[in-house]
Amino acid sequence: MKLYQPFLFLLLLIISCSRSSKEENRSKEITAKSFTVKDFNAITNFPNDKGLVSLDMDYSGAIYNGFIIPSFKQTKEGVFVCSFSVKNNGASPANFYYKIFYQNESYKFNESDSSSSKENPFASENFYGSWEDTGITFRQSALVPADGSFHAITDSIRIVGNPRNESKYFSQGKNDRWKRNPRVGKYSFLLVVASGENLTPGKIPEYVKNINLKNGNTFSNPYYYFLSGEGKKMEDVAALISGTSLKATARPDPGAGIYIDPLNFSAEESAKDFHDNCGQDSTVYSSAAFTQFVHNINETMRLENIPVVKDVLNEPYSKTEYRWNESFFKREELVSITPLATLKPCETVYSDPVNKKITIKNPGNKFGEWKKESVGIISRHGFTYGKWRVKCKLTELLNKDNVWNGITNAIWMIGQSGDESEEWNQRRNCNKEGYMATYWGGHDDKRVPSVAYSEIDFEILKTPPYCPDQYYPPVFKNPRPNKNNLADWNVQFPDDLDNFDDKLSVSCTNWDMACWEPKNFGVGCNQISYNGKTFETHRWDHWYRALSSRTLEMDDTLFGSPFYYFEIEWRPTEIIWRLGPSPDLMRVVGYMNEDVTSIPNNQMLLIITQEWHNTNWWPGSPYQQQFIPFPKNDIVGEILEVTIE
Repeated sequence: MKLYQPFLFLLLLIISCSRSSKEENRSKEITAKSFTVKDFNAITNFPNDKGLVSLDMDYSGAIYNGFIIPSFKQTKEGVFVCSFSVKNNGASPANFYYKIFYQNESYKFNESDSSSSKENPFASENFYGSWEDTGITFRQSALVPADGSFHAITDSIRIVGNPRNESKYFSQGKNDRWKRNPRVGKYSFLLVVASGENLTPGKIPEYVKNINLKNGNTFSNPYYYFLSGEGKKMEDVAALISGTSLKATARPDPGAGIYIDPLNFSAEESAKDFHDNCGQDSTVYSSAAFTQFVHNINETMRLENIPVVKDVLNEPYSKTEYRWNESFFKREELVSITPLATLKPCETVYSDPVNKKITIKNPGNKFGEWKKESVGIISRHGFTYGKWRVKCKLTELLNKDNVWNGITNAIWMIGQSGDESEEWNQRRNCNKEGYMATYWGGHDDKRVPSVAYSEIDFEILKTPPYCPDQYYPPVFKNPRPNKNNLADWNVQFPDDLDNFDDKLSVSCTNWDMACWEPKNFGVGCNQISYNGKTFETHRWDHWYRALSSRTLEMDDTLFGSPFYYFEIEWRPTEIIWRLGPSPDLMRVVGYMNEDVTSIPNNQMLLIITQEWHNTNWWPGSPYQQQFIPFPKNDIVGEILEVTIE
């Protein structure tokens, strides 16, 4: 008998785990006055792991209608099949009424205000929905006999963009659901069952039954109403959370092509440059997750550049040569240029469908061409919040003598619509003086209640940190050579710059448009802590539109290895910047929260670039852009993987 005891134990363990897994998928049992409801499972038609169904968002067709979860490619019906059981506690057959809601739980505000227990005024911003036709309120069940038994009810639901069918996301009578795409992350499902009496006037409010309607000037979150508010107190109403939840992840495919926006390049002028899966045909329009990014160039970027062509990274180019080139040329010999935006579509970006990656390249020069051309890609599908992680191999920035090649590697997000006349992607109002109205304006720019502009950045280049206080303002003693005395051309870099000679500055920035509402809005250097680590944030003045923090990192670590990961976790009340060699070995390099900066709440796109900055934007930089040679060879970067979860 002892021989079989281990096998018996294993069998019992398997049965126990199986039973436990099934029980995890079920909600608890609730008894109301006239009915009892149990076993609510919101997703019966997908396999799950301990009550969690994981799905990648289907990008096919999403450019037209936004993301639909699940899609018709993921299940034949294109819906989640839901089930629950009801027992009639009355003396005669009866109909009962039910409604199923969903809500994103990963990126939300708490439904209840912590101080008053009333509904949190920001809970209406949460991504929640129900039936796509919001006019359908509670559905009526079939007649349930009073036989003391439970009777199964089956229905279906799916998650779509603009689930409240808000008019501001409509255009020319069409519901542009892509303007408020489903969020990534975890979703819960809420079943509410009620007797017919509770659907009469004066009971469950119309703005709860129909989520398209407002309670005064704002929407009311049904999760609050039924789980914490008046609905929780109502007799003959039962609210159950499904034992099965959903995790949605977005994985845009870098190998699915690059769409060329006609606003940047017309087909008539550029069709000859289109090739393979880069262009404007209907196939690329439908499938490509990225488009070629075209930088905005203006006169503030103008340089008087030395007329030298050199491969700074791969040819010998020392600090001495940098100083000599800074000194040797006369003013009239310098080349007056601005860095260039992409000149031709598809020429400097390539989507590889086999290796599923995108290659970008800043083009090289021949003597006399004189161009520093920035390059990049931008995603085509917007999201609000999420953990945006990029696996990439962008160009190294320092050569063996730690001379900078002039490139800024940037991984950043930007508001999907920068048109201030479009209401659909405006940020939440700033209630203290308002935002600065424009991105480029100065101190005299007017202030407005709301703007569409938002931006969150990783910018990595050769420049010093601005904090702590001994570095602020960044006026390093970086003496310039005396052009009139050959013996003074080889000026040494100062010691405090040499201390991080082989390091880059990783700048983490949130463009809050100088909204003064955060309670700890600050100027200069200020500290903020996260998980036991302290970060120094910096803002130039009360009108400056961005808050930044910087850490120093080795160039060889970030860009000398085969790849590296960069991550921006954007949450409703905080932003966390991370980087690392793998997703499970990320370290935090920047942190901000709503106490120090206005966190954007509109829909944003992802941009990855290698660009030429005017170093006047970065006071204290040891190398000036105009004294860095024009690139002799292409400067190549690779985007290997993008995940938003």
